[in-house]
Amino acid sequence: MYTVTRGLLSLPALLLRRDMSKDVEVLVLRHENAVLRRHVPRVRYEPADRLWFAALSHLIPRRRWPVGLE
Repeated sequence: MYTVTRGLLSLPALLLRRDMSKDVEVLVLRHENAVLRRHVPRVRYEPADRLWFAALSHLIPRRRWPVGLE
């Protein structure tokens, strides 16, 4: 499942690399906020959340990652 999702997300990234990295970063942040809203006291990522973060993180250049996530 992870490989398929990553493959589907990386195809458009090859075509739209500049704008895509910004859009992907926004998608990751929005999804993270949705997770945080669901789990107010403590964040517990579900397998689907981990799938999204793992697949989308490969589309963001490492230099754009926030400090502490490297």
